[in-house]
Amino acid sequence: MNFAAPVHAIVLAGGRATRMGGVDKPAVVVGGRRMLDTALDAVDDCERIVVVGPRRADLDSTVLQTQETPPGAGPVAGVAAGLAVLDADPGDRVILLASDLPFAEPAMAEALAAAVQDADTVFAVDESGRLQFLLSAWRVGALTDRLRALGSAVNQPMKALVPESFDTVLFRGVTDCDTPEDVERARSTAAAVPVTVAEARTAILAAVPRLPPRAAALGTSLGATLAEPLLAAEALPRIAVSAMDGYAVAGDGPWVLRDAIRYAGSDEELELAEGEAARIATGAHLPTGASTVVRDEFAVTTDTSEGPRLSRRADAPVRDDARRRGEDWHEGYRLAAEGTAVTPALVSAAASAEVTTAGVRGPVRAHVVVTGDEIRRDGPLRQGQTRDALGPVLPQFLSWCGIHTVADTHLRDTSDSFDELFREVRRPDLIVIVGATGGGAADQLRAALDRADARIVVGRVRCRPGGSQVTALLPDGRVVLGLPGNPYAAVVTLLTTVPSIAAALTGRTPAPIQLGRIANASEVSGDATRILPAVPQPDGTWRVDPGIRTAHLAGLIDREALALVPAGAVDGDLAELVPLPR
Repeated sequence: MNFAAPVHAIVLAGGRATRMGGVDKPAVVVGGRRMLDTALDAVDDCERIVVVGPRRADLDSTVLQTQETPPGAGPVAGVAAGLAVLDADPGDRVILLASDLPFAEPAMAEALAAAVQDADTVFAVDESGRLQFLLSAWRVGALTDRLRALGSAVNQPMKALVPESFDTVLFRGVTDCDTPEDVERARSTAAAVPVTVAEARTAILAAVPRLPPRAAALGTSLGATLAEPLLAAEALPRIAVSAMDGYAVAGDGPWVLRDAIRYAGSDEELELAEGEAARIATGAHLPTGASTVVRDEFAVTTDTSEGPRLSRRADAPVRDDARRRGEDWHEGYRLAAEGTAVTPALVSAAASAEVTTAGVRGPVRAHVVVTGDEIRRDGPLRQGQTRDALGPVLPQFLSWCGIHTVADTHLRDTSDSFDELFREVRRPDLIVIVGATGGGAADQLRAALDRADARIVVGRVRCRPGGSQVTALLPDGRVVLGLPGNPYAAVVTLLTTVPSIAAALTGRTPAPIQLGRIANASEVSGDATRILPAVPQPDGTWRVDPGIRTAHLAGLIDREALALVPAGAVDGDLAELVPLPR
């Protein structure tokens, strides 16, 4: 902000939130982001920023943090604490901003900062004429004087700070969130505004509740997520075993070679005395008395009058070719943390540790629904019909994301078809609907979600294709994902959104985002994120297909990833890469 006087900011992020059950209100997500992050973005151009409230480790190191004294002593105490840390000159300006304003914008801070350059105090005012005490700007000296005049700042209402004269700036759409109902209204409003892909994922991870944990056999739980750490029930190896084909020996050589052979899995008793050796196979447990194993290529046998003798080759190293008990892990060792996906590798490792069951969430079960009177899966096409090229393959795409499809149906375009679907389909955790997400005459999904009292988590996304997607929560916790009817748009939306739904439902740690440099980004970038097939180039960059046809999936053949090319990208810019199923 370029003004005559420096402009700072105090963001209030404490309070008891008693009307919301004591939740951490600044961390509540509206429109895909924490309300605290929205507030911080609004004042990002200020010279110094103080956040007042419980310390938050995830804030940028440039943000000052403090706590009102005593904690929970009210907003005026918070303002006083923030002003003390700010240590600004009396002629500087400071913006006061609450962290429960989900629609605060940088333009608001800019307007307040401009207005207070010629005034001591400026309050925001909404359409109804109500003053917003915690969306205001002050000359630091004037705010200091008002605080001193109060004597004590503890448990004082903000209106106690209001001076006799002040200026106002009108802002439309200003709303704060003091109750759960306020939050839901704000979320509904935010859902009507397109969000970025990243904001959509954040909203899903914050809003979709986890499935309840259950004890299940790991072998039948692929795609689920551990609801508890996976601990080894047995050491590995359980007993000392041979790591190589060779000879079990007792003591230092040379050794008398016995004619016994110890095989893997053998339960016969075999005991070696000092100076004795016996043949042993890889994986066989060591005989009683054996001190080590000499592998075949290090051993030399000779016949003597007293019988065969074994010795170590003169040029061979002295090493132990046995695997000792617990060499890989002991009982109680943590094989995997809570939040780890149940994969074939995890199931195999668990079996090695004698663990066959564990507490898991999931796997997520999905019901796939393809809509449209024009869609025909089997038989010859009639006039005006279109082949169902999506329904048969969507279960495979969902499986790639760790989701099991339990049903796959077709839905006609009738006024009550979605109402019946939401009433009758109770088994799945996720209902994936293809089509009917737009605003056309036959697009009934959004109205049906309203009638079902669904909570819209993501209403629209700023991307092409896939902008009309919708993610919603039915009152009983079932998730509804509405995909565009266009085959390419449906698949790219699924691959960019469903992993977040699966992670939210199962408590899985989201996979790290993969990035790549797009060689021809300027050829395809526009005013919104574009999702396009990409292939790697010999120089390590990626090239996207600029002329993708979206009515079919032919453009995905022999492509390795989808690239999410940002708006306004230029050649060589980084973009997220979403691997395509192979």
